[in-house]
Amino acid sequence: MKVPATPPSFTKLLEQVTSKGPDKLLQIVATSGGAAPDGKYRHWDTLRYIKPPEGLTSEEWWLSIKVARMQLYTELPLIAKDGKPFRYALVDAAHRMLHYITKSASGVMHVDEVVTNPGTRDTYLVKSLIEEAITSSQLEGASTTRAAAKDMLQAGRKPRDRSEQMIYNNYQAMQFVRSVRDTPLTPEIILELHRILTQGTLDDPSAAGRLRRADEDIVVEDLFGSLLHTPPHASTLAERLEALCAFANDHGEDDRKRFLHPVLRAILLHFALGYDHPFVDGNGRTARGLFYWSLAVQGYWLSEFISISRILKKAPARYSQAYLYVETDDNDVTYFLLNQLRVTERAIRALHRYLAVKAQEIHETEQLLRHSALVSATFNYRQLSLCNHALKHPGFSYTFESHRRSHRVAYQTARTDLLALEKHGLLERLVRGRTFVFAAPIDLRRRLEGFGRAGGLRHRSGGDPSRNLER
Repeated sequence: MKVPATPPSFTKLLEQVTSKGPDKLLQIVATSGGAAPDGKYRHWDTLRYIKPPEGLTSEEWWLSIKVARMQLYTELPLIAKDGKPFRYALVDAAHRMLHYITKSASGVMHVDEVVTNPGTRDTYLVKSLIEEAITSSQLEGASTTRAAAKDMLQAGRKPRDRSEQMIYNNYQAMQFVRSVRDTPLTPEIILELHRILTQGTLDDPSAAGRLRRADEDIVVEDLFGSLLHTPPHASTLAERLEALCAFANDHGEDDRKRFLHPVLRAILLHFALGYDHPFVDGNGRTARGLFYWSLAVQGYWLSEFISISRILKKAPARYSQAYLYVETDDNDVTYFLLNQLRVTERAIRALHRYLAVKAQEIHETEQLLRHSALVSATFNYRQLSLCNHALKHPGFSYTFESHRRSHRVAYQTARTDLLALEKHGLLERLVRGRTFVFAAPIDLRRRLEGFGRAGGLRHRSGGDPSRNLER
């Protein structure tokens, strides 16, 4: 990735135009198309290759756009390396996406019962936490397969290599973010979040949970070693972190202050920590953790169920490019805001599609079992969910621990669930070492279809698993 071309100097362009008389400036402003012509907030690096409006040069078109943007700019208390504040312009596209995200993520809009029902929401929360842990780590270079990572997190086994350790850390970090969502942000919380994220994955273990030092030369480069960004000097980081926390905790309760939309605040926290790059590694993961914290603390509860990293992973270059656009265009953070609003909107839409599919799958399983009078008394949501999964993965194995972790229930609850399914012939019990494993039978669908007709299948071997075996 190359650094985008720096836009022409606004001051010099203005001088050139005004020297041609006031009519020329009026003509330029009248034909500009506003701050985002055609609804697109373009950077000069893109705009210079597009044919300008009739009668304007590319430079004059850019001047007219900047004039329109300056009328919309709001300055932020977050300061760039050059000592000037970051600023943003709320264009129509941002308003539209903010409206959708607010409706969808703060509880105003109807959300499927599977994430509002206390009995089922934890199942989907766990799946979302696992998805974010995996994709956030993959964005930073983790190479473990998705299947292996899910197995590690659900079974509770220890990580086997650095990639699995990154994913395990991310999962623990997301849990930590949930635990401090009712706590004002402090530098200590950010340092602890970073420590959890990077534990056991750094070349220098002492760098986990501390700010980078002046002797640690940290720059952002592309894959070919080209310099993209030099973060603020290490000597300024403690002060910048304090300012970041003050910004995070200022939710605008004072009517005398300018209102900042909660979603924008969360995205700006993400941006600022990534811009400062206060750690030797793990900056991106920490930034995304702050994004989730900010949305949750400001009442956007559905944010717990979305994975922005999954969307970012599909187009990582746009994420990096948004940072570069900001830095090369007078600290205009609008580029990053629009990029992350699109990412968040797509993540929410993906969640709704996922929930629709899962709700349909549960419905199909319920239909499959509806003819049995035992269904309502025997199978709960967790058991139906397992049956759904087992229908798609014949031979798949489940344990008390994996079921417990998948649904965030007590060990005894998970044990009762699996033993009941085994009792009715819908799982087959095996022993591996000192652990009971429950396998999905190859003919599970046939057994389910025959469940009602047989009055409920019964496990033939009998006997309750010994509590002396390892859990």
